[in-house]
Amino acid sequence: MPGQNTYREISSCSCFEDFQARRLRLRYKNKEGKTELLHTLNGSGLAVGRTLVAVLENHQQADGSIKIPDVLHGYMNGLTCIK
Repeated sequence: MPGQNTYREISSCSCFEDFQARRLRLRYKNKEGKTELLHTLNGSGLAVGRTLVAVLENHQQADGSIKIPDVLHGYMNGLTCIK
């Protein structure tokens, strides 16, 4: 992110093992019939806030408007610039 002079993560995937499952009491029975806690995954394809900030900061024009990236035009009902 130019304003912070650094790169930021916009997507992630994490293995929480049984951390979340303990509180939620998420269990299963293994092949031997013993009850065990599940292991959970957490993933975000695109973290909305950080992704939006990245688009805004990287496409802001000198007059303060935001040029919408070409790849997003199809999702913006013909809008190419936010003023």
